[in-house]
Amino acid sequence: DSGGETTPPPADTSAPSDSAGEETPEEPAGPEPITLRIGYMPNYASLWGVLSAIEQGFFEEEGITIVLTEFPDGPAEIAAMEGNSIDLAYIGKGAHRLCILGSAVIFAPSSVHTVDKVVCMPDSGIQSVADLKGKTIAFNSGSSSESTFNNALTVGGLTREDVTPMDLSIDNVVPAAVSGTIDAAVCWNPYSGQILQQVEGSYEIEFADGSTNISSWICLPKYAEENHDILVRFSRALYKGMDWGSKEENYDTVAQYCADRTKTSLEANQLQLGDAHWFNVADLTSGLKDGTIKKYYEGMQNDMVQNENIKPEEAKEDVSEFVLFDVMEEALK
Repeated sequence: DSGGETTPPPADTSAPSDSAGEETPEEPAGPEPITLRIGYMPNYASLWGVLSAIEQGFFEEEGITIVLTEFPDGPAEIAAMEGNSIDLAYIGKGAHRLCILGSAVIFAPSSVHTVDKVVCMPDSGIQSVADLKGKTIAFNSGSSSESTFNNALTVGGLTREDVTPMDLSIDNVVPAAVSGTIDAAVCWNPYSGQILQQVEGSYEIEFADGSTNISSWICLPKYAEENHDILVRFSRALYKGMDWGSKEENYDTVAQYCADRTKTSLEANQLQLGDAHWFNVADLTSGLKDGTIKKYYEGMQNDMVQNENIKPEEAKEDVSEFVLFDVMEEALK
């Protein structure tokens, strides 16, 4: 310093600010990351929506990591939820009985089936459900298999006394068919498909009785009370996946997702595409508005009363007691 002068500070080359000292606002934080343990059954109907949402990144958008666990049927999934090994699960029609009885609640529909099938053995002589008389029929109690079995008997004008019922775990239905110890089986894919593949000459017969065969996503009542926002986030991603997966141009891709997960062939999963009507966002939005979705659940409950799966006094006056329509509506906004 020879003359009292100091070196001036470097010029400020930053962009001008409208307000001195104002800090740049932080980007808003994304949704809180969570992991959900999901129960599923190894078939297209159970997996099509959730796998579409996983593979297309819709759960990632919601900050949700999905951990999938396979189960043989809906009652086993509900038992696992009660044991705190999974959080949410997909069920077919049969396990809806447990929702009516208060073991679980429904927070999202998945698909609706309008035609039921029975798998018949080559030499059974069965051409219609009336021909089930005197035959040995394998079914799985407490699941959709039993509901379908009861419906088949009703349409055929039969009772259980007219046939030889064989109540088996779902894993034992296929071996029973292969061994030739039964005349027919009432089960769902992939088990029905395995029978058709492994028993040469086996075939399916179809019947319809006007019953409602709906499939849904469920959780325990306490979980729903404590995790409303999580159910909405999960449903929002799931519905995006269902909307994508229900488009015909994506059928083969979704079938491949399911084949990869279940370690079955693409062809076996493509055969399941005709098993149901796969709900999209438009179906659900209009169905909630005009009451169609509610009528599906009312019809399902009425079927269970008529088929003596539940007692008349066990039926709920309003299905909203076990169906969370508010979660559906919020997720679809």
